[in-house]
Amino acid sequence: MSATLIKNARLVNERSIIETDIKIVGQRIERIASNISSKPGDTIVDAQGGYIIPGMIDDQVHFREPGLTHKGTIASESRAAVAGGITSYMEMPNVNPATTTIEALEHKFSIAEQSSFANYSFYLGATEDNLEQIKQLDPQKHCGVKVFMGASTGNLLVEEPAALEAIFRDSPVLIVTHCESGAVIKQNIQKLAQDKSPLTIDDHPILRDEDACFASSSYAVELAKKYQSQLHVLHITTAKELALFESGSIDKKHITAEACVHHLWFSNKDYERLGNQIKCNPAIKYPSDRDALLQALKTGKIDIIATDHAPHTWAEKHVPYEQAPAGLPLVQHALLSLLEQVHQGHMTITQLVEKTAHNPALRYGIQQRGFVREGYYADLVLIDPDTTTLVTNDNSLYHCGWSPFNGHSFSAQINKTWVNGNLVYTNQKVVEQPVEAMRLVFNK
Repeated sequence: MSATLIKNARLVNERSIIETDIKIVGQRIERIASNISSKPGDTIVDAQGGYIIPGMIDDQVHFREPGLTHKGTIASESRAAVAGGITSYMEMPNVNPATTTIEALEHKFSIAEQSSFANYSFYLGATEDNLEQIKQLDPQKHCGVKVFMGASTGNLLVEEPAALEAIFRDSPVLIVTHCESGAVIKQNIQKLAQDKSPLTIDDHPILRDEDACFASSSYAVELAKKYQSQLHVLHITTAKELALFESGSIDKKHITAEACVHHLWFSNKDYERLGNQIKCNPAIKYPSDRDALLQALKTGKIDIIATDHAPHTWAEKHVPYEQAPAGLPLVQHALLSLLEQVHQGHMTITQLVEKTAHNPALRYGIQQRGFVREGYYADLVLIDPDTTTLVTNDNSLYHCGWSPFNGHSFSAQINKTWVNGNLVYTNQKVVEQPVEAMRLVFNK
C-alpha cells in the first residue's frame, strides 16, 4: 500500500515540539521518526518546518440539520470545519425536530455517514420527560446528553429540580450543560426595561450577566458532586464561575469546564462594531472576564476549547436586537484565532494542542484520536506559522456566507488537513472526494 510521508515537520504533541517525519498508511499513522525513507508510489509532503498538530476535536457545534438547513447543513459546516483544521466534532440537539429520542439521534448519524467531511458524533437533548431515552444511551456509541439548564427554546429546557436530579443520578453518559438561569435573566430584563426601551445589543451582557451564569453553573456542579456525575460545563464566560472548577490535569476530574474561541477573542467593546453578529448565549462579556478565561487555560481550570459554532443567515442577524437569534459561525477560523493567541503570548502552542485535541479525546474517551501516535487515526493539520490568512465573507465556506472575522488578517495559515489519512484540505481548497469520515467511538 502506498503511503503519505510528511517530511521536515515540527510535531506539536504531548507537551513537546520535535522535528520529525510522519508516515501515514491507509487511515492510520504507521511511523513517527527522523529521516523515514520513501518508497516508489509514496506521496511526499514537505512541511518545510511547519507545525503538524492533531486535528482539533470540537465538542460543541450546531450544524442545523435536520430542519434548519437554510442556515447550514452537516455537509456545508463540516466542509468549513476541515478547512479550519477541525477533524472531529460533536453536534448539538437543537435542530427541528429536536434530537430528544434515540431514533432521532441515529437519524443524524445516518445523515453524517453520507455527507460529513469530518468525524462526527451527536448529543441527545434532555427534556423534563425523556429520562428513559437518556438511559438508553450507549457510552461507547454516544458522546453525551445536552442539558439546557434554564435558558433555551422549544422543549429543550430542564428547570424542574426533580427532572434535573434524575438526569444527574441516572445518565450513563457524560452530561454537558448550558448554564444560564432563566429566572435571573427574567429579573434583569424586567429591571432594565423599566428605564430603557427598546433594548440594544449593548444590553446583552447585562441581561445575561455573571449572576445568571453562576446561579446555573453552581447548581450543575452541586448536582454533579451530589451524584458523582460526569459533568462538562460548556462555554464558561465569567471570572466568577472559575471558582467552581479545580486546576490541574484533566485525567482525574469528573467535573470539567470549557471555553469557546469567541469568548477568548471578543469583548463587550466589540458590540459597537459588530452588533448582532456576535450576539450569542452565554453573552460575550467584559475584557476582565476574557483575561480571566485566558489565565484559567494556563492553570487548567479551563480544560477544553471549543467553538459553539452556530450559523444564522445575514438577514436573520440584521433585525432589531431582541428578535435577532444568538450564535455565530466559527469553525473555519477557530484554530486560526487560537494560533493568534499563541502569537500574542496568551498561550503556548502546546497548550493550544492540549485544549483542542488531547483533552477532548481524554474527557470523552475518544478511541485512538486526539494525539499523534503510531497506530492512531491520522487526523492531522499542517500549519504554516509564517503565512497570513485574510478572512473575508467571500472566502468563508459557511452556508450562511459571512464571518465575524471578516476583514481580519490572521498571522498563520491552515496549509493541509487530513481526516483518517485522507487529504481533505490543501492549497486553500477543500478536496471534493467521497466522504471518508467516521463515527466517533468511545472507550467507556
